[in-house]
Amino acid sequence: MADRLAGKVAIITGAASGFGQATALQFASEGARVVVVDLDEPRGTATVEEIGGGGRLVVGDVSTAETAARAVATALDEFGRLDVLVNNAGIAQTEMRDTWDTAEDVWDRVVQVNLRSVYACSRAAIPEMLKAGSGAIVSVASIAASVCVGGAAYAATKGAIVSYTRHVARELAGKGVRVNCVSPGFMRTPMTTGERFGLDEDAQEAQLAEFGRRVPMRHVGSMDDIANAIVFLASDDAGYVTGQELIVDGGYVIR
Repeated sequence: MADRLAGKVAIITGAASGFGQATALQFASEGARVVVVDLDEPRGTATVEEIGGGGRLVVGDVSTAETAARAVATALDEFGRLDVLVNNAGIAQTEMRDTWDTAEDVWDRVVQVNLRSVYACSRAAIPEMLKAGSGAIVSVASIAASVCVGGAAYAATKGAIVSYTRHVARELAGKGVRVNCVSPGFMRTPMTTGERFGLDEDAQEAQLAEFGRRVPMRHVGSMDDIANAIVFLASDDAGYVTGQELIVDGGYVIR
């Protein structure tokens, strides 16, 4: 169904690339106006240019209250409302060492970007949604919340997002604000291909093929698979859905 988000205004974090960018473009195609929030100004600018007149860019660290407040203010000042928050920003745990041997700065950075950003942006957005009497928050967790992939620091943050989603959904259920999360499995993104870590094209394809062999559906998913799930949870089609984790993984968790 086209224009499922017509008239809605959304903030999407980490929207300069990956799931966030795909989601921002999908939201725009469904009729939403979008505030893109990211540290990467050139890529964020390119995303906003692709969106067109319904896009705005906020450059900053989404784990800080200052950036979260600017994102909310931009939505209100530029578009007059805030209907949807997508907490997508996240990083991988690049140092895959035993849990007890993981460097403190690695652990702290993963927690800051992946988890604190969800708290900071939700804390800034919820009061405006409560004023309006409606709203939807969708956070990006991971199958790492359920199975042993990605490293302990990464998994801990994603498991916390699932728990946070349930708790806040319960708090807001009677106030018109829905809170859900999407847990991607092995997907084709710059993070999982290894592109961001310097792998050449052949090595990237080999890595994706290996991931695909682990999945019951025998292939990795796409960024659009996640964007479509987020659009559903943000739209009125999911108007009676809150506190849920939607796993999009080709059956990996149930294999």
